[in-house]
Amino acid sequence: MSNKVVGALFLSLAASIWGAMYVVVKVVVDVVPPLELVWIRYVIAVIALSIIGISLKQSWKIAKKDWLIIFLVGLIGNTISIVTQETGTMLSTAQMGAIITATTPAFMVLFARFILKEKITFKKSFSILLATIGVVIIVGNGQIDVTQQLGGLSLLIAALTWALMSVFVKKIPSHYSQIVVTTYSSMIAVVLLTPFVLPKLNALDLSSILDPTISGGLLYLGIVSTAGGFLLWNKGLQLLNASSGGLFFFFQPIVGTFLGWLLLGETIGISFWLGTILIFNGVFIVIKDE
Repeated sequence: MSNKVVGALFLSLAASIWGAMYVVVKVVVDVVPPLELVWIRYVIAVIALSIIGISLKQSWKIAKKDWLIIFLVGLIGNTISIVTQETGTMLSTAQMGAIITATTPAFMVLFARFILKEKITFKKSFSILLATIGVVIIVGNGQIDVTQQLGGLSLLIAALTWALMSVFVKKIPSHYSQIVVTTYSSMIAVVLLTPFVLPKLNALDLSSILDPTISGGLLYLGIVSTAGGFLLWNKGLQLLNASSGGLFFFFQPIVGTFLGWLLLGETIGISFWLGTILIFNGVFIVIKDE
């Protein structure tokens, strides 16, 4: 099996895992609030990644000059983006979470221009406009209530911060192990969230958390979605170029929307699909123009 086929399989699986994540979050967040959920998720992920890294005898050394960028990745991506993502999913729907965060590749173009000095072509500018209009149509739909609109805004912040984090990741030297970088950025999220989470842990209903559905969801988010998803995605990008790899991000909203409809009984309206089509076109233009 060629590297391209293997890379495509890894990327498809990673994006599908993240698509299913929105449905899992929608169920778990009813018992575990967003901040506590993110903290528990990353504690589990750090344990899983550390075991993997130690068993594979990875080098854990990071040069002093590279710690700032890893800290920014942990702060912006692993902390702010994930908290707003899960808050937005709680306030809205699983499919809205999957679709709005699918704008990430388009917003990466904008941040890459200012941070990495990459050129913005007319096609890239047009793609950002399409994606933005698509989000406005979904979030600004008069048929959804204020709570869902706030959820959509939170998800938009998640998409923007994840795009910013993704650009910062490109500034991390490639000789570092992805397992090590992901472990450290996850640790940073745990440290940053701990002061806010610890006072609230006693208020959690332990019996509800130990319910197989909730505990299974937490393990999925920590091990499969965070540790496994990141490793599959990063490995897939090593086997394919980044612009081609971005195309597989489409699996996330497709899986998220399908599972939200199938498992949670979420409805899909015309405005939702119109916004989705605009977002897909915007992101596709970005990928095609690379």
